Amino acid sequence: MRIDLHTHSTASDGTDTPAELVRHAAAAGLDVVALTDHDTVGGHAEARAALPAGLTLVTGAELSCRIDGVSLHLLAYLFDPEEPELARERELVRDDRVPRAQGMVAKLRDLGVPITWEQVARIAGDGAVGRPHLATALVELGVVPSVSDAFTSEWLANDGRAYVDKHELDPFDAIRLVKAAGGVTVFAHPLAVKRGSCVPESVMAELAASGLDGIEADHMDHDAPTRARLHGMAADLGLLATGSSDYHGSRKTCRLGEYTTDPEIYGEIVRRATGAFPVPGTGG
Repeated sequence: MRIDLHTHSTASDGTDTPAELVRHAAAAGLDVVALTDHDTVGGHAEARAALPAGLTLVTGAELSCRIDGVSLHLLAYLFDPEEPELARERELVRDDRVPRAQGMVAKLRDLGVPITWEQVARIAGDGAVGRPHLATALVELGVVPSVSDAFTSEWLANDGRAYVDKHELDPFDAIRLVKAAGGVTVFAHPLAVKRGSCVPESVMAELAASGLDGIEADHMDHDAPTRARLHGMAADLGLLATGSSDYHGSRKTCRLGEYTTDPEIYGEIVRRATGAFPVPGTGG
């Protein structure tokens, strides 16, 4: 089985619609794909309706969190999307995305970049606006050569000159909320140092003690020594170690299935979840 547990669609900051994403996942030879748009479940219905035969959909979301001034993301899988407390927190994060992005546009303009809110809104379309949309605008304007080059301290990284905070969950609260909704949590790209500051290992241990289920060890932003280190940490902390592409369509260079999750780890995620179940494709 080939299992990719971290992808994005136009419901947040990917370039594939949810329907296109599941079709591309099947064409890439995947057996299981998780749709984990940022702080939203808005793409799930379309992905279900278009799910090809032979492909299983795992519903999820990537939750924006912050602790001690450091941003981190939690992948939440197979939770009940109607659970009111978690739904309310996702809405608070989404509602803050527009003023936050407008604040980054203002900072970029102060830095001499001729970016406009209209340009960013056009790029985001109906998706939950985020930094990748601003990064795409910087590419269009010729300020940086690629989206990844915008995520530096010079521009949009967590410590960047144009960075603006947004409403984010406390990760301990996020774990509690996802568990209450019957879901499973995995710390996304925990040592992606090129994105900015990362939480220390001591915090990872505290999160594990508070119910975190896993860490995303195999990811494009982790080099080989970092991946090996994370697999070791997962073993030491009793966490599941996953692998995923973090696919965003044409917005990033990663390919669907570039990194995958071991079928036994996937099986344990499904076993732990009670809020929702994987959706088998029937050729829709």
